[in-house]
Amino acid sequence: MFRAGSQNADLCWLILLGFSCLQEASGRAADAGGCHEVKTAYMMRQIGPVELVPDRPGTGESLRLCSHPGPTCCTGKMEDSYMTAVRTETQQKMRSYSFELKYLIAGHTKAYQETFDSLVSFTSDLTSTLFDSAYSTLASDSRPLVLQLFSDVKRHLSGDPHSSLDTAVRRFYDDLFPLVYRRVLNPGLGHTSRSFPSTNHDDCLRMTRQDLSPFGPHPWLLTSSLSRALRPGRTLSQLLRLAGEVVNATEKATLSRECGRALVRMQYCSHCKGLTLIRPCTGLCINIMRGCLLGVSELGAPWSSMVVLLQRLSGTLATSSNQNSLELALLAVRNHVNDAILHAQLHGPRITTLVEKVCGSQVPGPMISTEHSSHWHTTTRETSSFKRSQVTSPSSLQQSLQSRKSLPLKSSGGGKSRSLKKLSREFEGSIQRYQWFFSELPEMLCESEMEVEQHTCWSGQDVVESYAGHVAGSSLKAQKENPEMSVRNTDAVLKGAKKKLEQRTQELLVELGWASKGREREDRGGSMEKKEGGSGEDCDDEDGCETSGQESGDEISSGHSPETKDLAAPHHLHPVPPHLHSPPQVVVRDSAHLLTSGPLTSVILLLLLLCPWAPR
Repeated sequence: MFRAGSQNADLCWLILLGFSCLQEASGRAADAGGCHEVKTAYMMRQIGPVELVPDRPGTGESLRLCSHPGPTCCTGKMEDSYMTAVRTETQQKMRSYSFELKYLIAGHTKAYQETFDSLVSFTSDLTSTLFDSAYSTLASDSRPLVLQLFSDVKRHLSGDPHSSLDTAVRRFYDDLFPLVYRRVLNPGLGHTSRSFPSTNHDDCLRMTRQDLSPFGPHPWLLTSSLSRALRPGRTLSQLLRLAGEVVNATEKATLSRECGRALVRMQYCSHCKGLTLIRPCTGLCINIMRGCLLGVSELGAPWSSMVVLLQRLSGTLATSSNQNSLELALLAVRNHVNDAILHAQLHGPRITTLVEKVCGSQVPGPMISTEHSSHWHTTTRETSSFKRSQVTSPSSLQQSLQSRKSLPLKSSGGGKSRSLKKLSREFEGSIQRYQWFFSELPEMLCESEMEVEQHTCWSGQDVVESYAGHVAGSSLKAQKENPEMSVRNTDAVLKGAKKKLEQRTQELLVELGWASKGREREDRGGSMEKKEGGSGEDCDDEDGCETSGQESGDEISSGHSPETKDLAAPHHLHPVPPHLHSPPQVVVRDSAHLLTSGPLTSVILLLLLLCPWAPR
């Protein structure tokens, strides 16, 4: 019995010895191939020299970020390589997400500029034909003046901060006055040309033109009409340029070293344990990305306000009424110039007397004969009626524009040309998708890192079933409670971009007259919008409706949080009633009776209705 017991004991010792030997052999095999997957991932992601990865797990005494109990496949030099790689990867992901937005902005900036240039070139040629057909004696020397005027208009539409419509129009009429004075009002003074040096008398005419006012109110009316109609297009060009600068600033922003440490813990510390396929927990990723991109998230509110303004401006260009149409305002330059010359003809004797008093009399010079020289000696009334017949009336201009749908444009390099209204409608719908882009960028970057159909995730230190930490908000105040990293200061480049975005947007709102006048007016505007209902998004002059969605006094939102973005509606979708913001009226010659006949007729009809009728 004792022998049987001793045999059983020997058998147990043999089993234990065999098991220990097997465990040691398997441990040696694990040590030999334990870092193979880590080395493969290190090489595939091109993180650094593959020689830095050990063949077998070590103690990890030199680790600063990914230290943990037990053997590890990481070294201190690998941590440095991980730090450089993860910052580069994150910035590449940011650029990949912003590429479409950057392309949208750059493409529409170019498209708008080409459309504006085509409109200006067409109306410049149209204005020059006025002198060819109605003022042939001015045709050759007036063409450079017209080209210079529309060149200044083109610069103004491009958003050039140094351009001034008032200066451009004033210079045009200053240079036009000597030509009109010599060849239209006093043709006997000679046919001098701009190709010769100007005389002292011509210089005097230019300098005193504003005081003499030979063209009446028409220079001011031209400036007023162009300023009002070109303002949305000019502001849109400036905002598109600003939007491109903001996107470029986010791409150039650097990630802090604290951010790099947190990204390494999230992305690569799991590799040190041989876990190359596990994904970080959702809460961990959001905390780290919000902390790293705090400066980008801070752009969310001012960027949202700018996108709303871009939508509103594009909606204005797409649905502008005839009174504020950029195309019609450019077409009307021809009429304004003709009315100015007619005004000078009608007041020719008075203008000549004033000029002789101020600049002195001019000795008649030699006449250069032209095929139309006989027209110089016609009466003022006959000449005026002839010149009027050569110019299209405003009503016929509107009918012509509506019948053609849009002005004829030169084809752009990209293929088919698009009208201003179609281009604006397209951009209005496209830019709306990016209203909350910078606010949601941290979450978008986490989409590719979040666990997919996995019951476990990486918490930054170990494998867990769910993230137990607190998920901090995206604001600067909320990020002070971020459990994954300490957030101190935002990037200086992004801070400057935010300040410029807020300041420039507010300045443009003031220039447009759309800045807030107070909470009371905002509430009143909102109530009026609710009463009006309807939307101008799919309705424009091309479809036969005239909805004006611009030049109102509503407040552009200063930004909302992503949680409330569904409640914020674009302001251009609710046009303000005309009586809340009436644009300045343009005086039209020989139309005074039209302005007074309406009220007079109403009074007469009212008296006829109220008077008692006595039976005969």
